[in-house]
Amino acid sequence: MKIAVAGDHAGFKMKQEITELLQSQGHEVVDFGPFSEESCDLPDFIYPAALAVSKKEVDRGIFIDGVGYGSAMIANKIYGVYAAICQDPFCAGLARSHSDTNVLCLGGKIIGSAIAQDIVNTWMTTDYLINEEKYTKRVDKVKAIAEKHLVK
Repeated sequence: MKIAVAGDHAGFKMKQEITELLQSQGHEVVDFGPFSEESCDLPDFIYPAALAVSKKEVDRGIFIDGVGYGSAMIANKIYGVYAAICQDPFCAGLARSHSDTNVLCLGGKIIGSAIAQDIVNTWMTTDYLINEEKYTKRVDKVKAIAEKHLVK
């Protein structure tokens, strides 16, 4: 799978660790930055990475900032991007299986490396329950909202 990674200075170290994990599993990683721990502005990196997800230039995205909320807020403004903040593997599994998310947001200041890797592994290996009518009905309603209000 081709995965976009992006974040800010607070997520830089974890982004590097997650990139190594993904590459060790055979995934292609496209790093949108930042490329150091120097203070930076989150939208400068999340916006182009989210656009790549929207345009299907990558299969999914993993965005890491201090808490995860900034990344999700930016990513969810982009048509076709469905981002979830996950702080444990259970939520990561539900974000994929019930909500068909294509972007995972993590908080480099609030979770450690080991739990982050567990979250990523769960999210990357969990399939959307497309044959479960109650979930597809709900996801379709969210997509209908995006069709009304987001620019394609």
